[in-house]
Amino acid sequence: MRCLVTGATGYIGGRLAPRLLAEGHTVRCLARKAGRLRDVPWAVRTEIVEGDLRRPETLPAAFAGVDVAYYLVHSLGQAGFEAADREAATRFAEAARAAGVRRIVYLGGPEPAADREVPSAHLRSRAEVGRILLDSGVPTAVLRAAVIIGSGSASFEMLRYLTERLPAMVTPRWVRNRIQPIAVRDVLRYLAGCAELPPEVNRAFDIGGPDILTFQDMMQRYARVAGLRRRVIVPVRPLTPSLSSHWVGLITPVPNAIARPLVESLVHEAVAHEHDIARYVPDPPEGLTSFDQAVALALSKVRDGEVETRWSTASGPDAPAEPLPSDPEWSGGTAYTDVRERAVHAPPEDLWRVIEGVGGEHGWYSFPLAWTVRGWLDRLIGGVGLRRGRRDPHRLQVGEALDFWRVEEIVPGELLRLRAEMRLPGRAWLEMRVLPGDDGGSRYQQRAVFLPRGLPGHAYWGSVAPFHAVVFGGMARNIARQAEQEAHRPAAFLRR
Repeated sequence: MRCLVTGATGYIGGRLAPRLLAEGHTVRCLARKAGRLRDVPWAVRTEIVEGDLRRPETLPAAFAGVDVAYYLVHSLGQAGFEAADREAATRFAEAARAAGVRRIVYLGGPEPAADREVPSAHLRSRAEVGRILLDSGVPTAVLRAAVIIGSGSASFEMLRYLTERLPAMVTPRWVRNRIQPIAVRDVLRYLAGCAELPPEVNRAFDIGGPDILTFQDMMQRYARVAGLRRRVIVPVRPLTPSLSSHWVGLITPVPNAIARPLVESLVHEAVAHEHDIARYVPDPPEGLTSFDQAVALALSKVRDGEVETRWSTASGPDAPAEPLPSDPEWSGGTAYTDVRERAVHAPPEDLWRVIEGVGGEHGWYSFPLAWTVRGWLDRLIGGVGLRRGRRDPHRLQVGEALDFWRVEEIVPGELLRLRAEMRLPGRAWLEMRVLPGDDGGSRYQQRAVFLPRGLPGHAYWGSVAPFHAVVFGGMARNIARQAEQEAHRPAAFLRR
């Protein structure tokens, strides 16, 4: 069948598309910018259509000839996300019906019990999207999942960082609520299997793994699988969901804007009330993946640097790629720059290896305290902070997150351009280039560009400019030095 995948640049969509391809389906991806999928290995086997659910005129080309349409987008973390998701779902449903799509498949959240308190905005929005799609006139399958456990998922990152960093913790009472987590591999199996549901099926299905646990149980079992000591967990009443989200945002890489709706959802018990999906997508002979198995698999992926997608891969509305930082006219002719260049006594390939490996565990090669403080300050004002890390320790792709940057352009062996996603009164980029040098060596060129927005933007640059010699100067110097050191290491060591 021809399957349309929205959200292919996100966590679930980026894993579902290659699975559909492996099962013999034709895959079309709807993306706001085709370039976001340029470096994804499986994308060359798909058709990519540029479009936006907020722009109905772009949708007919995406839905033409489609049998199954997957709705895997959301606006979580953005202001007014309920209205944005309502509009997007409505546009999606209208386009699917007009194109004669045979099936819609949507991954939503758990349905809170009717006799419980009012659901969180996150769960309320997910449920509303499900109803819009079920009422579209196109047969729809809504899969309702609670916590998804897999390398790179926001829920798993929350669980991992909280458990690993806090051997003892005071927690909110919701850590004792029952949850039925599910492994990402089982979510993908259900999503792919729903492509072949009978046409009369138009309903929601609860999906969950074999274990019903509390979040407290999940932390203790994570600790056991990870080889950590048993955690001391003391639930207390005063920690509200709002305070809890700040606590999660402080400890984990997940920013407050995303942590808050996730935490508010955990206030409700999330247990599957039925397992009817098994009538149409049978459980595997070995059974569903247990929580412990899911954690072990996720940790092995993280350890081996084989994380396919991460929660941070998806972003909000893309910042305009044009004008590029070489076009200062965008800001009325003002463009602040900091340019550094150094001769490097190492081949270009060694220098590039260091450049492509920046961030994450490798750091930024200068004044770690300054980078850390900048990350903390960004978190305090609601930004993403420095702890998003990187998906792969050695390779980067256009569109993926790198600490508080986003990879805007990469030309292997030549150029890495990063766009800042920290809170700033303007727009900022950091470029790193490899240029030919003398006698088999190379030259490293580094350029920071800031396009200020109003007086606060000019004041911001003036306040940080005195530190650039230490931060950016040290960065250029240490990257060059690291490349020279790697040039003298044995080839076998580098391969490891």
